[in-house]
Amino acid sequence: MFELMIIFAVLAGFWLLGSVLALAFKLVFGLIGGVFSLLGGAIGLLVGALALLVVLPLMAFALLPLLLPLLAVGVVVWALVRAARRPAPVQAHPHG
Repeated sequence: MFELMIIFAVLAGFWLLGSVLALAFKLVFGLIGGVFSLLGGAIGLLVGALALLVVLPLMAFALLPLLLPLLAVGVVVWALVRAARRPAPVQAHPHG
């Protein structure tokens, strides 16, 4: 019976050692994968921002015919508001 307990203890030790090694590998590779994931995300954001900087002016020029009526209305409203807010001309009063 004692020999059976020793065999069980040795097997349990091997199992515990394997579990600790598996945990260490999982932790290390998880951390390395997380670092690479963050690095890939940052590179993706950079590439996406650069692509947006290239595409955004092209999209603005492509949408310009659709936006021209809106821009014209905006210019008219701006001109009317600017004309209405102009200070009244000061008239000189002669002294005496």
